[in-house]
Amino acid sequence: MPSSQTFAVVAAARLFALLAIGGPILWLRQSEGVVALLLIAAVWVYQGITATRRELELSLSPTTEAATIGIICAVSMNYGPAILAALVVPPLYATAIAGTRTMMRTVLVELIAVVALALMWWERVTSEQAVAIFTWVMTGLGLSLIASVTFSSDRQPDPLAPYRDAQEHLKQLLALAGSLSSGLDVGALGGELLSEVSDRIPNRGLVLYVPRGEALTPVASTSDLDPGDLAACETLAGDVRHGAKDRRATVEIGHGFAFRVSDQAIVAGLRPVDSEPSAVSLTEVASSLGDNAVKLDAALLFAQFRDAATADERNRLAREMHDGVAQDIASLGYLVDALAARPADEQQAKVLGMLRERVSVVVSEVRRSVMNLRTSIGEAESLGAAISNVARHLSESSGIPIRVRLDEQPQRLRPEVEAELFRIAQEAMNNAVKHARATSIDVRCQVYAPEAIITVTDDGVGLQSARSDSHGLKIMRERARLVGAELVVRDNASRGLTVSVSLKIPRHSVGSHPAVPAP
Repeated sequence: MPSSQTFAVVAAARLFALLAIGGPILWLRQSEGVVALLLIAAVWVYQGITATRRELELSLSPTTEAATIGIICAVSMNYGPAILAALVVPPLYATAIAGTRTMMRTVLVELIAVVALALMWWERVTSEQAVAIFTWVMTGLGLSLIASVTFSSDRQPDPLAPYRDAQEHLKQLLALAGSLSSGLDVGALGGELLSEVSDRIPNRGLVLYVPRGEALTPVASTSDLDPGDLAACETLAGDVRHGAKDRRATVEIGHGFAFRVSDQAIVAGLRPVDSEPSAVSLTEVASSLGDNAVKLDAALLFAQFRDAATADERNRLAREMHDGVAQDIASLGYLVDALAARPADEQQAKVLGMLRERVSVVVSEVRRSVMNLRTSIGEAESLGAAISNVARHLSESSGIPIRVRLDEQPQRLRPEVEAELFRIAQEAMNNAVKHARATSIDVRCQVYAPEAIITVTDDGVGLQSARSDSHGLKIMRERARLVGAELVVRDNASRGLTVSVSLKIPRHSVGSHPAVPAP
């Protein structure tokens, strides 16, 4: 995309062309020429204004501008020959935004437009006019070829442009964060939206869904529905998602209903069995949720952004550790091996053996850390499958048996929730392997979206006094807080430690509203 500096150069060329044309016309008081001058000025002012909103693509194309300027010049050149100087600018504009090929087409278009229309309008072109047309067109061609070198460099992709855009948008996001009275918690905003729906539609249960891949993930609900009712709500939400393309699509089947509240959220619910059909249409209800829908969409987009940024940072750290620290430590191990091959005495051989053993332990720790950083939850696997994968690798590297028991339903949790629960379980297993001196570890993962419970139990030494360099428990508590989960760490009755994280979606009773922080 051309830079702002490029458009400034084109704007300056148009301004000077208007001055060069307007001077002789005004001096000679050629009234018809003034009209043509104003028409050309109007075209170029429009082009200049729309250039500031390039993403809307409102500006005239180079060939369209060339044809317009050619027509104006052809009709008015008998009244003011100086008007032909305007033919210089369209080729320059074409070169600036599209390159020399488009510029050549532009020269041809404006030449045909001015000559053909002049012959039709005036039935002749004098030799003086022909020379003036040729002179100004060739001047525009020559200046454009000279300027093409500068403009082509401006059209080269700037590798830092995405980062500059991101920097600007992040600054705006930080500036806006303080004014968000309701915050960006998806669960809380979803509950607020459902409470508003409950005020309008009598129901015995509502569920808010957001799409995730080909599945629908429940975000919030107003009551505990039995599995059959939950399945019915999910089916209704699926009908809305895959049905009409209208973003306000609605579905009503029996006592069930569903409607889209935004591009990212669908509400499904069940009316009371003995209720009469509601006089309020679902479309009206969906339209009345505009404010809450905007808040929810903003929270969902923020969650997606946070997940993407976190994944990128973890991958970067993993690469640096693998290619830097791990390789350097492994090189030290090779040096120790070389020294140990010819020890000076038995004491030195013993010390080198201890050093080599310690280096091996550090290398294993670094490799485990790299594995932890790189491991994430993919679209195709469940939370339990991801935890099982980490448990298998930890068990193989540490020699400690880790048993994983899964109790999951097909419905998935929100991506940001799964990511935080996964990291909590991963940190709990790592702590048990590294610090608990455990001989066995038991992991249980229960997922009934939008709720979940993960428990990690070991038979080690139990809860010890915190080390000054240990931040694992603090990080786990912070991760749990981010998704509204509760973390419990307790000593077992016999021996060992249990770390449990539970996610319970708060229920919003019909007609009630969740508390909203004061602005």
